[in-house]
Amino acid sequence: MPSPFSPVAHDAALEAIFVPFDTGELALPADGRVLFLRARDGFRLREMARKGWVCEQGFKPFAEALTRSGLHVAPPGGNELFPLVLVLPPRQRDEARALFAQALQRASEGGVVLAAVPNAEGAKSAEGDLASLAGPLHTLSKHKCRVFWTQPLGATMDRGLLDAWTVLDAPRLNDAGYVSRPGLFAWDRVDTASALLAEHLPADLAGRVADLGAGYGYLSAQLIARCPAVSSVDLYEAEARALEPARQNLERALSDSGRDVAFEVHWHDVTQGLPKRYDVVVSNPPFHQGRADLPELGRAFIDTAADALLPHGRFWLVANRHLPYEATLASRFNEVRAVVMQDGFKVIEARGVRA
Repeated sequence: MPSPFSPVAHDAALEAIFVPFDTGELALPADGRVLFLRARDGFRLREMARKGWVCEQGFKPFAEALTRSGLHVAPPGGNELFPLVLVLPPRQRDEARALFAQALQRASEGGVVLAAVPNAEGAKSAEGDLASLAGPLHTLSKHKCRVFWTQPLGATMDRGLLDAWTVLDAPRLNDAGYVSRPGLFAWDRVDTASALLAEHLPADLAGRVADLGAGYGYLSAQLIARCPAVSSVDLYEAEARALEPARQNLERALSDSGRDVAFEVHWHDVTQGLPKRYDVVVSNPPFHQGRADLPELGRAFIDTAADALLPHGRFWLVANRHLPYEATLASRFNEVRAVVMQDGFKVIEARGVRA
């Protein structure tokens, strides 16, 4: 089934990034080799891409959309150099700076790095950051975006700043003492909703557990600390950059507890279902993509949880209080109860999966 996470039909930045080729201000490399960091599927990309293009995308639904369109998708973090590197930077600034540093490191001598950012998502700041790294840029505006690209790369690069910004993406301890990295959901703290759910998880949860949309692993770590009968935990997360922090946080939680709990971290689009069955499912599901509310994401997580639970299984969910999940829960479970409503959030337990 199509993922609710699918790229939007009209992607202004994706369209804008190809404008310099339409105007003749840039030409595609003679050898046809192009690297596209954070590529997103869309008609314009499919129209432009040729053999020799490589797309890197760490968000599982977007990576799968690119693959379905016949584009060559590689895992993030390669080291092959390209004469042209395209970038669609994220909104979080440290994450974007690290991505610009990576783009420059992946560009060959005399190559070009080209980026596009919507005006409403920090375009001027992003342009200034790339200029700080690479020197003077060429720029244009189109589709309510700023498009900017480097001169042929060489001596103008600030090597010291390049090294400093490269490490911005490294996993690090956040203010709550968990390993995280910039750009992940609530990366620098424990978000209020997840903390509320963890506080109300009953100690008698037992058996095999799935954590849907696990992020950097906070809820799974709390399960290990609070629920002594949990025997295994599978963490499912669509963002590849969260997997290593989650793994480190679970290893520390196990060390602190002194328990032997099996766990696995999966790069997975939860909305496409799960490969196993579970005694317990917990989730703080996403409900937006970019700035747009997308409550169907939460409903898809509920359906996935119901499909994956054993008949006696229990589903523990936290959500913004206004989100209309009750009808979906009632259609999939025999028992649904609101455990607590606090700070604008609700914690819900559901049992008895409907056949």
